[in-house]
Amino acid sequence: MAIERCKDIENGIGHNGIDDLEKPFIQHTKIVESEEDLSETTEENGSIAMVLLSTCVAVCGSFEFGSCVGYSAPTQSAIRKDLNLTLAEFSMFGSIITIGAMIGAITSGRITDFIGRKGAMRMSAGFCILGWLAVYFSTGALALDVGRFCTGYGIGIFSFVVPVFIAEIAPKNLRGGLATLNQLMIVCGSSVAYLLGTVISWRTLALTGILPCIFLFVGLFFIPESPRWLANVGRKRDFLAALRKLRGRDADITLEAAEIEAYNVTLQSLPKSRMLDLFDSKYIRSMIIGVGLMIFQQFIGINGIGFYASETFEQAGLSSGKIGTVAYAIVQVPITFVGAILMDKSGRRPLLMVSASGTFLGCFLTAASFFLKGQNLLLDWVPLLAVSGVLIYISAFSIGMGAVPWVIMSEIFPINVKGVAGSLVVLVNWMGAWAVSFTFNFLMSWSSTGTFLIYAGFCALTVLFVAKVVPETKGKTLEEIQASINSSVS
Repeated sequence: MAIERCKDIENGIGHNGIDDLEKPFIQHTKIVESEEDLSETTEENGSIAMVLLSTCVAVCGSFEFGSCVGYSAPTQSAIRKDLNLTLAEFSMFGSIITIGAMIGAITSGRITDFIGRKGAMRMSAGFCILGWLAVYFSTGALALDVGRFCTGYGIGIFSFVVPVFIAEIAPKNLRGGLATLNQLMIVCGSSVAYLLGTVISWRTLALTGILPCIFLFVGLFFIPESPRWLANVGRKRDFLAALRKLRGRDADITLEAAEIEAYNVTLQSLPKSRMLDLFDSKYIRSMIIGVGLMIFQQFIGINGIGFYASETFEQAGLSSGKIGTVAYAIVQVPITFVGAILMDKSGRRPLLMVSASGTFLGCFLTAASFFLKGQNLLLDWVPLLAVSGVLIYISAFSIGMGAVPWVIMSEIFPINVKGVAGSLVVLVNWMGAWAVSFTFNFLMSWSSTGTFLIYAGFCALTVLFVAKVVPETKGKTLEEIQASINSSVS
């Protein structure tokens, strides 16, 4: 029975890091409801399948994220022609999504903590729908930018709430793989946008971006809220019902519930977190890890290369940029799927190091292709070398650097600072995304070879950063990860 299991914990039987120091907290969080009481507040058929359903619903937001990011690559020529946009105006359109995402990132933590994970996803979807409609009806740069800005704000919130929601509902043995579905669906969304953009008009493509939001709205009616958030806001009965629904009617949730509640009691005894609190010694290592990974994820050039892939291939001498764009779209989906499988097998750190090494190789090959073109050497090989370099780059990025930083971000912060810390980390990510996407065309005008060599340098620095700073979080509960980080700081 539930009461007997809690008594075992109180008597010193350790579980996932709960020891004698935590007994006072556990005594305040005994789960006294009987199995019969729990069953009254849950559905008869609740099972681990609910975790999978909840993840599938949440990653509709990730697919929307990818659709927004991938929209500009296949539509660049058509939009510039139809609306008579200059290169600077289209660069603003391509990058203003990241400005909206920065504002979304700043507000994402507070919004997610205040209205819940599901409420934040609904709000994000609403902004994305408004944005796509503005793009569809636009007749000039202003309406186009307003729509792009709105979709950016929506995906800025999505980029925080989706991995956090998945991390909070998933069992620890599945958390890495399920969280990687976030990145898998992002690349699926961008790949679908790339492919559809080669066969339909840019206005029609904007309408297709609304579909993931509709699926998300409907799906949220059938899944539970994050149990950890419910526990944190004091909704104990809803917390137990949600956890029961996620783990299954016959599962013993006693220990997991006790651990979550004990952890929340500890956190609630702490003062309300502020941005400056993140620089306290007990959070500083988590901040270095989270912020560092997001900086490197962006400054290895992913948003510049991804947003303007078609133009890059054409500059390298490929007869049609669409051929390279289609190849780009096709290759990233299966590679990201492989990364999802490896996440809970090989671990986070090995994937990051292999991924960063692969992006270095891809950038170096692409830089070499532009160098050869500039020197009028081996011109027949230049397009093939450029396409190979970009495809190696996106394959390597998809297997690790795309997904793992978001997974680690969702794991390393305690729930009392997760909102404010997540906002700061996501803000840094989107600031980097804006800087890279806005400057890419200008850097390429300066020196195509130099542009990719700069990105290659950041790839090399990423390998060193992961080797020296980033911990392995595979197979640990969120509470165990916190204990590990705090012990390394002390």
